[in-house]
Order: sequence, then structure tokens, then C-alpha cells
Amino acid sequence: MLLDRLRIPIVQAPMAGGASTPALTAAVLEAGAFGFLAAGYRRTEDVAADIASLREFTDAPYGLNIFVPDDEVDADTFAPYLAEIAREAHRQGVDLGEPRYDDDSFAAKVELAIAERVPVVSFTFGCPDTALVQRLHGAGSEVWVTVTQPGEAQQAAAAGADAVIAQGVEAGGHRGSFDDRDDRADYGLLVLLQLLSEHVDLPLVGTGGICTGAAAAAVLAAGARAAQLGTAFLRCPESGTSPTHRAALSEPGRTRLTRAFTGRSARGIENRFLLDHSESAPVSYPQIHHATAPLRAAGKAAGNREVVNLWAGQAYRLAAEIPAGELVAALGRDLVAALAAAVRRTERPVGE
Repeated sequence: MLLDRLRIPIVQAPMAGGASTPALTAAVLEAGAFGFLAAGYRRTEDVAADIASLREFTDAPYGLNIFVPDDEVDADTFAPYLAEIAREAHRQGVDLGEPRYDDDSFAAKVELAIAERVPVVSFTFGCPDTALVQRLHGAGSEVWVTVTQPGEAQQAAAAGADAVIAQGVEAGGHRGSFDDRDDRADYGLLVLLQLLSEHVDLPLVGTGGICTGAAAAAVLAAGARAAQLGTAFLRCPESGTSPTHRAALSEPGRTRLTRAFTGRSARGIENRFLLDHSESAPVSYPQIHHATAPLRAAGKAAGNREVVNLWAGQAYRLAAEIPAGELVAALGRDLVAALAAAVRRTERPVGE
């Protein structure tokens, strides 16, 4: 199991949309932690190029994350919302994109992972079936599945997954829930880890709201083999985070869950678009994602953070602007120190 071989029990989360880069993942791997490339939203040939680029940086084992397709919804589900946000797009001088359904080239990306014998293949938004898990195992890959509630973890275990990534509601970016309409997937990370430990006998990776070594230590104490961090890496120079997004991460703010940008529940920093449209946004992924893409691109180009999806976890203000390798080293030191301090506190005489 790859988790047992990590020098530092930290996992760099896959961040689709440009933040994850081969340079970021390589820096994390070389520092002794584990890192993922993100296949989401990218053409299969570009994912292949990312894998080739990563192999030029390092020969360390790495991971690749793939989105499991959502079910298609009827156009009547999102038509009123498109009419609402079309006015916003007009104000920004762009037209909405085509609200099309696609499966993000799921089959082609899985075949690429098998051909490349990717050491770890993780899945978000759903669970691969047993036959696909067995094919990946045959290619030498471990299979990790992101889950947000015990039932999803049990499904992953039944399919033959090697580990589950327990995503608490504190996490930035998209919720990994198998069914985005299910309102039961609102567990905080520490609660979720406790529940999963009772329901499945699989290694756990905890993620959600972790930006410090002390928080990572808490996740390990709660039963996880490693802590997965995403937002903590967004300000690293190796990440592909846009200047508009970086600026927002450096300032105070609040986060909340929204479907306004993509039609799927995701946590981001509050801005005008999020506040104006969250209540009316339907469950319609990836149609809304494609429809709002030109608007979001225009906002990034203009530096207008009020119409951009500023994905971030609840602890985003603790993210440091330092190289990824330095961040991993600091997290490792602080994690060990936090665990040692906790042990010392438990050794004090009663009543001291």
C-alpha cells in the first residue's frame, strides 16, 4: 500500500481547472509526500502530456484523479437559471456557453491510466464498478475513491477500492458526493472519519479544511493514514492558480457551498455572483459548468473576482505563499510536533 511508504503522510489533492500542475505534483513528491494530477476538464491528450511532463521531473509514484460522470438532466431543469444568469453574462460583455452534457472523456482517461500504469487512480463524483477496479488492479494501480458519507464508503469497499478519501464538508472545491442531490453528505471531517472507521475496513485519507500540520495531526489521530490538502497548495508558486484567485486567497472572507458556477455543490469564497445566484442554481452538472465558462474566463482576464469561482476550503486564510516543497517540509515538522505535544499533555498527572 503506497500510503504505508510515505515519508510524510501528506497528500496534495487534485485540483481541476488549472491549479494542479506537473510542477506542483513533482515538488510534493520530491519532498516526501504524495501528489495527484487532475484529469478533470482536460482533454485526454493533455492529461497524457501532463503525465509525460511529471515523469521528466521525478520517477516517484504519483496519482491521477478522474471524474465519474453524473447522470444527464432534462433541459427544463436548468433553463430558468440560464435565463437568469444570461443577464449577468451580458453585463460582462460575453455570451453564455453551450449548456451541454458530456462525460469528461471518462472511458478514454481510464484507458490512459491503464496504459500508463498510473500507480494510484482516484475517482470523484462516484465509484467505478468492480470490473473496472479489477482492470486497474491488473495494470498495477491502486484505486482510491472520494466519499462524503458511510454509504458511499461501503459501496467503494464492495467494488474493491484500496482506500477511501474522506471529504469533510469543510473542503474547498466540489463535493465528491456520488449524488449531489443527497443532503445527508454534510459531515464535518472528524465526524466522518469516526463513522467511516466503524463502517469500512479500508485505509482512510482525510481531507477538508486542513492547512496546518496541527490539523493534519488531528486527522491522523482520528484514524486516517494521511491528510489530503488542496487549498493549502493554491498559493504555491508551482500551482496554476490564476492571479484573480490568488488575490482573493490573500484577503479575509467567508466561504460557502454553492451550485451557482457549475450546477454541482462546491465550496468557494463568497462574492457577488455566488451570493446572487446560489439559491436559484439547480443540480445540473456539467451543463451549468459549460454555460458559465465564458463568464468565468472573462472575469479572470479582467481581474474581476466577483464573477469567478474562487474555490477554497474554510481554513483558506491559513494557506501560505511558499514553494510546495517547503510547505510539505513545514507540514511534516509541525505534524510531528503537534502529535508529540498532544502526547505530553496526556502524560500530565490528573489535576495538574
